[in-house]
Amino acid sequence: MTISPVIRLHPDDGVVIARASLPPGTLVADGVTTVDRIPSGHKVAIKPIAVGEPIRRYGQIIGFATQAIAPGQHVHVQNCGMGDFSKDYAYCADVKPTPNFDLPATFEGIRRPDGRVATRNYIGILTSVNCSAHVASLVADVFKKNPFTGDNPLADFPNVDGVVALTHKTGCGMTQNEPLALLRRTLGGYARHVNFSHVIVLGLGCEVNQIGGLMVEQKLAGRLRAMDIQEVGGTRKTVEAGIAFVREALTDANKVKRETVPASELTVALQCGGSDGYSGVSANPALGAASDLIVRHGGTVILSETPETYGAEHLLTRRAVSREVGEKLVDLMRWWDEYTTREGAEMNANPSPGNKAGGLTTILEKSLGAMAKAGTTNLVEVLRYAEPVTKKGFVFMDTPGYDPVAATGQVAGGANLVCFTTGRGSVFGCKPAPSIKLATNTPMYKRMEEDMDVNCGTILEGEESVEQCGQRIFELILKTASGQPTKSESFDFGGAEFAPWVLGATM
Repeated sequence: MTISPVIRLHPDDGVVIARASLPPGTLVADGVTTVDRIPSGHKVAIKPIAVGEPIRRYGQIIGFATQAIAPGQHVHVQNCGMGDFSKDYAYCADVKPTPNFDLPATFEGIRRPDGRVATRNYIGILTSVNCSAHVASLVADVFKKNPFTGDNPLADFPNVDGVVALTHKTGCGMTQNEPLALLRRTLGGYARHVNFSHVIVLGLGCEVNQIGGLMVEQKLAGRLRAMDIQEVGGTRKTVEAGIAFVREALTDANKVKRETVPASELTVALQCGGSDGYSGVSANPALGAASDLIVRHGGTVILSETPETYGAEHLLTRRAVSREVGEKLVDLMRWWDEYTTREGAEMNANPSPGNKAGGLTTILEKSLGAMAKAGTTNLVEVLRYAEPVTKKGFVFMDTPGYDPVAATGQVAGGANLVCFTTGRGSVFGCKPAPSIKLATNTPMYKRMEEDMDVNCGTILEGEESVEQCGQRIFELILKTASGQPTKSESFDFGGAEFAPWVLGATM
């Protein structure tokens, strides 16, 4: 079967996407040949586009022509820019029934005493402030597995996935209002996370984020052990006390057993990073198909990265189960407009140099591709950063577009697994939740196969459909939730990527 050198995503589109690098003179549509060399994943015009005319991909506006574009020309930053256009929010217009499957899928999970289900079993060391970060790391390092030498201090505790220190750069020099409340909400979410069997929080003692205040505000009394370095008597004594706590906890943590549980116990964070022109064609839609399967089996998916939904939010408001839910999303977009203006930035600054090198031109284009991760089901709730996710189905959480910060909020909200799409080749983990990485294209997958779990480039090559790839992803999600290690776990990723969102001035 001959495969076209380009991909056309919608009949209304004035551009098509290059499957591979196209030399000048390549036929891309009836009577249209390339004028320029078109890099892999980039756009080429298939009709004349006048100055100021909308440029469409996915049948949606991704920008406006900043100069006249002839058929066959490369369409990118040199001739496509942002512009204002009206959006029809049409609240709830596309809401439809989402029937659950009669026989829900299952996985082998860890049922906690409170009834929640874990996909991993870690002991966690949290820090109230950056000043206690090194001490926390000293404790965790005693129990650290070495992925290269095979040395494993936890060999006698096979049911414990590890001991991880989650440190950060803040906790003091901050105002005691929204920035502190957001940090505490994040730390509280991790302290309660189902994938932790035991948690200790280490502080210095004089910081703004006092452990006592954290425990009261987040209702953590009885859930975790707390230590202040100043009160315990310094670094050595605190490290010794922390090691003693972990050794005491290991025996109890190792008692867990996996059992068959329904897929409704899954809460999956949807992430993308290092996106390219193929992200919205292969990996993101395939993850969207898997997301639909998760929701239909009674589970939950969390879409985030608000700046990377900007310009496409009107497609989500149509799927909102109520006007109230839809308006929450629109309010977030207004907040981000005000926030970027206040900080002297603009929303279209979001696509990174790597995104642009991969073929993404504007934030509108990036957003339209990114939201495909969430599939087609109804939007049931919109949450603030790190708020607990309590509803089943497709939910949206407000986060920045920066992957570690976004994923940290999702896991704080309760995600017990992460699916991460990438076109350029992001390496990422997110303890205590396992992270599955999905490659958008085969060349990158082959180049970084030790880091990628799924090759979605098969869609571009015509080897399988979006739905077939989505089914494959869903099956891997179940295996991963049952304990099968991901590629990032094989390299022990996931501790350094803990990155709570920092708001406000550093004092």
